[in-house]
Amino acid sequence: MADRLTQLQDAIDNQLILMYASINYIKTRHPYGEILGQPSQAPPPAPLSTPPHAPASQSLTNGDGPAIEPNGPAHAAAAPPLAPAPGQQVEQRDGSPPPERPDAFNAALHELARDLVLQEQQIELLINSLPGLGNREVSQESRMRELEAELRKVEVARAEAEAEREKMVDALGELLAGTRRVH
Repeated sequence: MADRLTQLQDAIDNQLILMYASINYIKTRHPYGEILGQPSQAPPPAPLSTPPHAPASQSLTNGDGPAIEPNGPAHAAAAPPLAPAPGQQVEQRDGSPPPERPDAFNAALHELARDLVLQEQQIELLINSLPGLGNREVSQESRMRELEAELRKVEVARAEAEAEREKMVDALGELLAGTRRVH
């Protein structure tokens, strides 16, 4: 088991990883907001199940506007936006995953927030367990003397156990040397 400072550093590292992952999730998976009076910029919702080998749509659309061919000019103004055919996977231009449904996104936000709060509480517990502000120098010195005395006792017991082990090994060696193989 690591010492308290190492545990604290690991907990802070985990907190930073959780924060980064939360911000990245919010940035990449947020649902699009609707602004009154403006056309929606949201891509069409992704199908519930698509085969991974399904081809991507051949045209890119910008919300309600006309479809834009990757290698050519815009279609005529009257052309409706192209929706993905059933079984086709929706890809966004920047390669990011499609937005989450609002209910799934909110549930994930609550879970991420709970994880962040639990990690912060663990950090606080580790900080409170550190010696320092609550302990005076005199009490810390007396605790160190107690621990040194305990360490000396344990060291004496270890030395006695080591001597006993050496005696047992010698006795076992003599025993094995005195025995012969029986055929």
